[in-house]
Amino acid sequence: MKRIVLTIAVLLSINISSVWAEGNSTNTSSVRYVKAPRFARPLVEKWISEYAKTQPGVEFQIAKGNQNQGNVDLNVVFDSKDTKTKDFSHIVVYFGEFAVLPITASGSEAAKVLEGKHLNSKKLKQLYFLNDDFEEDVKKIKQFEKLVIYSGSNATSVASSFAHNFGEESSNFRGKRISGDDLFINTALLKDPLGVSFNALPNIFDLQSRHIKSNLTLIGIDVKKNLEKNFSDEATLDEVIAALENGKIQEVAVEKIGVSYNIADDAVNQFLNWILTAGTKYNHEYGLLNLDNKQSQAQIEKVKSEFTAQK
Repeated sequence: MKRIVLTIAVLLSINISSVWAEGNSTNTSSVRYVKAPRFARPLVEKWISEYAKTQPGVEFQIAKGNQNQGNVDLNVVFDSKDTKTKDFSHIVVYFGEFAVLPITASGSEAAKVLEGKHLNSKKLKQLYFLNDDFEEDVKKIKQFEKLVIYSGSNATSVASSFAHNFGEESSNFRGKRISGDDLFINTALLKDPLGVSFNALPNIFDLQSRHIKSNLTLIGIDVKKNLEKNFSDEATLDEVIAALENGKIQEVAVEKIGVSYNIADDAVNQFLNWILTAGTKYNHEYGLLNLDNKQSQAQIEKVKSEFTAQK
């Protein structure tokens, strides 16, 4: 009799432990992870906090470093062949655009060399890339040769976007490659008086003050007279965004940014739909450009059709 009672007790214990473990596992798997380049993380964190107010039972978190990499549900990617991730299918919905501007350290020797210059696309190519085959009508600027170009080298760098804007590959940059996040480029410029680089707007401007970070300066680019202030150190982040949304500027790399996903369940699909219909209102606040209305609507319809096809 004692053996029967003991056996029942053991089985109950195992059953309870199994139920607890199953419940605990369910809680863990209910978290959806979002991977994003660092310059986009503040926006994604805003999405998560605002979405939680409307859907408190669904939890999204940022996947940082190597943590939770095997469980990533959504991945923020660029519209660039160099930044496609192998871990996701080709289903991408775009929620905005990011812009990349040329920069150097404020008060540096490089800043003095470039002071007063308004570089067009040909001059920018000469400054940033390894290319001896310059067009005859472009006078080679000897001063450029002593400047040191710093470019990002990891998968989330905007280096490929900047290069493709000028018909170049990211492997063709002059100078030095910086591993890690593009934010480290700013640090490299502060250490090298001859350093020159580029970065995405959220890494160049202070998102609170809306002005360029005090230790950086924009390199002058060739724009129309009425736009010169918009691309000077006196410009606010919002003035730069407004100018870029109003028309294409050849010297500025602008590329779509979106969310890549594999198979979206109900929770992920609803979050994607919220991003495209409500989350995009935070784009400007966090240094990104909006898509035009036609493109935005097309992305909303894409989410709906993809989810319907997966059912």
